[in-house]
Parts: sequence; structure tokens; C-alpha cells
Amino acid sequence: MPKSKIGTPLALAVLVALAGCSKKEPAADAAKTPDAPAATAPAQMPADHPAARPAVKVDLTGIAKAEGGKTVADVFAEKDALAGHRVTVRGKVVKVNANIMGTNWLHVRDGSGAEGTNDLTVKTAGTLPGVGDTVLVTGTVALNKDFGMGYTYDVIVEDAAVTVEAASEL
Repeated sequence: MPKSKIGTPLALAVLVALAGCSKKEPAADAAKTPDAPAATAPAQMPADHPAARPAVKVDLTGIAKAEGGKTVADVFAEKDALAGHRVTVRGKVVKVNANIMGTNWLHVRDGSGAEGTNDLTVKTAGTLPGVGDTVLVTGTVALNKDFGMGYTYDVIVEDAAVTVEAASEL
């Protein structure tokens, strides 16, 4: 089959899979604080859609900044200077989407930042942590990544090495 005929279905499959990874989802925002109510998915959303899954509360208190590293808020605040450079961030995993395009997609928070600058999307082919795990992430900052269909990331950490420092009991 010609590459042009393979590319479109593959791209659509990737976008459908990424649907659960967009930072625009209310489910990811529900993990912001321990007291946050669980987000509910719109009624028209299929039950197997990642956003339809109930949000898990993740306690973000007491996360220490990595030695020589940045907070999630720092990465957003310094994004232009950090673009193309490797950074290290410690935080807790609030969402995991495994094996999409051969890559694991994580959302990491550390309690820093305001809405829109408090959730760092991380791409890694390595370790797959669980929601609630405390992780040390080291990867390259990329800006304005557009995966199509409205899935755009102002800031994303790519090619990340992820070390689980403390597993969650969630």
C-alpha cells in the first residue's frame, strides 16, 4: 500500500489515542488539589474514552524541587530560554496514557503554577509510572507542539528519562 494511503488512517488513529492526553481535559484538572471534586465526562462521550474515566485525587503537598532542577511553574515561566534544553523536574504523575505511537504520555504536577502552568506533559519511551507516583523527569523542552485535531501543547518535555522515586498506593 502506498505511504500516502497509510499515513491518513495512522494519523487518525494516533489522534484518537491522544484524545485522553490533552491538557484541556477536565479530568486532569481534577487532580490539582486534594479537595478537588472528581470531574465528570460529557454525556455524549463514549464510556471507554480516557476522559470518561473518573479522576484520581493526587496529593501534591510536600514535593521538593529537584536538586539543580526546575518546578513545573519554572518550566512554563522560562519556556523560551529552556526550549531545546534538558530540564529535570520532580513531581507526581496525575495521568498516564501508555504506548501511543510507541510512547508513554504522562502529566506531571508538583503543586506549583496556576491553571495553565501547573501540568507538564511528558513523553517517554521508558519507565511507565502509575498515577500518584513521585517521579524525577529529565527531558528536552519543546514548544508549540501541534499533534492536530486541537491537541496543541505550548510546553512539552520530550525524550524523557523517568525515575520513579516513590510508588503510590492509589
